[in-house]
Formats: sequence, C-alpha cells, structure tokens
Amino acid sequence: MALKCGIVGLPNVGKSTLFNCVSSGKAQSANFPFCTIEPNIGSTIVPDKRLEVLESLCNPKRVIPATVEIVDIAGLVKGASKGEGLGNQFLANIRETDAILHVLRCFDDPNIVHVDGSVDPVRDKEVIDCELQLKDLETVENRISKVQKQAQTGGDKNAKKLFDLLTRYKAALEQGKSCRTVVPENAEEEQLAKELFLLTNKPVMYVCNVDEASAKTGNEYVERVREAVKDENAEILVIAAKIESDIAELESYEERQMFLEEMGLEESGVVRLIQSAYSLLNLRTYFTAGADECRAWTINKGDKAPKAAGVIHTDFEKGFIRAEVIKYEDFVELKSESACRAAGKLGIEGKEYVVQDGDIMHFLFNV
Repeated sequence: MALKCGIVGLPNVGKSTLFNCVSSGKAQSANFPFCTIEPNIGSTIVPDKRLEVLESLCNPKRVIPATVEIVDIAGLVKGASKGEGLGNQFLANIRETDAILHVLRCFDDPNIVHVDGSVDPVRDKEVIDCELQLKDLETVENRISKVQKQAQTGGDKNAKKLFDLLTRYKAALEQGKSCRTVVPENAEEEQLAKELFLLTNKPVMYVCNVDEASAKTGNEYVERVREAVKDENAEILVIAAKIESDIAELESYEERQMFLEEMGLEESGVVRLIQSAYSLLNLRTYFTAGADECRAWTINKGDKAPKAAGVIHTDFEKGFIRAEVIKYEDFVELKSESACRAAGKLGIEGKEYVVQDGDIMHFLFNV
C-alpha cells in the first residue's frame, strides 16, 4: 500500500519548495500566487535503516524500500469552498489523499510576498481550516438530506447510524471544529466515517516552515502554532524548506551529512517529515529478506498476518495457510534465516497473528 500525502497551505508559504525536497517530481517554485495550478505528483522512498542492515546481511540482487506518494496541491485561498481561486479543483485533490501536510509560513522575508500582506501562521491555518470545514459542512448537509427520511422511518438501520454520525459532524462543523474532533463510537461508525471522505477527518500534520536560524529550535511563530493546535491531537514538525532545498542539491550522502552537522542537525527535515507521516497514519513496516530481494512492505498498525500477506498479492491472503516470522533483532544477531531456524527463533504463526513493526516474514499459501 502506498501512502499518499497532500501538501496544502496558502500561496507562497513554501509548499512547492518542500515538495521538490521530498519528491522525485519537480514543482515550479516562484514568488507569486497560483504558481502551482495542477497538482504535482511525485514519490520518494521511506528512509529505513533496518532495510540497509538487511541488505548488508543478505546481499540481495535488488532492494525495494517502501514509498510515499506526495501531491503538491495548489495554494488555497479564502473562498476556496465557494470555488474562489480554482478552489473546487484544489479541494477535490485533497479528498483523494490519505493525510494532509499543512504547511505554515513561520518566517519573515520582505522579498517573498504573503497573500494577506503579513506573516501570521495561526491566521493562515484558520483560513484553510475554515474553507475545508465549509466544504465538509456542504457535503454533510447534502448527505443528511438524502438519509434523513430513511433514518426516521426506522426501516434502514444503517441509515439511522449514518444519520446520527452526520448529525454529530454537522454540530461540530457549525461550531468551527473539524470532523476529526468527532470520535466514532464503534467500528461500524469508523467505517461509515471513512466512506464519507470528509476533508477535515483526515489526519493532519502542521509543517512549520522556518528560517535557517530557527531550524533547530523553532521560533515565536512556531510557539503560536503549538498553542493554537494543542487540543487537536495533531502533529507539528519544524522544518526549514530552504535548507532542505540546499541539502537536496548535494550529490553525495557524505556531503549531506557534513552539511547537517554544520547546521547542528542530526537528520534532515525530509527524513523526519516522511517518518512522521508514517506515524500520523499508524502505519507499520514488515520485511521480506533473501538472496533475491530485500523489501519493505507497508501495513496498518494491528493488521493480522493474512491481511499483511495480501499486500504482496491478493492470492496470498485468500489462500493463507501460515506465516513464518523472525524478529528483526534476532535476524540481525544471528545474521541469516537458517541460523534463526536452527536457534529456534523462527516462529510459526496463524491467521490471528498481529504483525509487528520490523517482522521479517515468509508466507505459505494455497489457492
């Protein structure tokens, strides 16, 4: 499963610069609104040192890391929910993503124009939130009008459950709150919520784009954002997109590491961004490892062995018999599958086994 994140924000906050850093795509970056009109789509690997270790132990013919798909969505403006600034098109692009990376401008620069004339990340956040909430309210009200009669007659239990959930969403949105603040009461509601594809129900990470001097410690703007989102259960990431752009232009790994050391940073913001996006969506990684291939596979936290097998091929899930599992730490210590097998470190697991992050797996199936 490929993770798809949408980068959003007002014009000229650093979205396209950030996109260029994390993606193999090349978005245009210029000092005027609507520089990005069509959504730029690119992909990047998910950094995972465990895969590098497995490669050194197995010496495989090929190594395939997990990937993240990044969508650079054109800058939203006030009135986007009503179609202002090509808003309907932008909002449709957001709807197709798994998570939202909301970029906020947290730096001063008189040479880069702000669409509202001044730097205020909290105000910018509220503009985007408002537009997404208004669009969700429109969606919710339309759905309520369609299911209300069915729900009230009592003949359709699913309609009643959906109506109750929609009513709670409507109340939250009318209070200026996002749908993610409404917690589903059970698994059924959780599934209904997913099927609504509401914009403000998506996990969100606030990416504070700061100047070079604030890359390590943040600044006053970042603190304002922290205060504003403290009740949202959202993640915040501080990143200096300009520095990341400079790092991305360096040819070798050694040069990039030297640059980071000079800046007093342990790792690049891009690495932290991708890893945080994984955490945001409760994703986990398991591996297949051998002489032919070492590969990272992405699953959801809590997935059982058959579902994890289905990520490789649907036949693996349909005909699942059992899974052979080696813990990553045991594989690294003993250095091979055969050694783990001999030491009794290879476990045989059935359909109820919950796959753990870092498991090295081999599936047996029959269709």
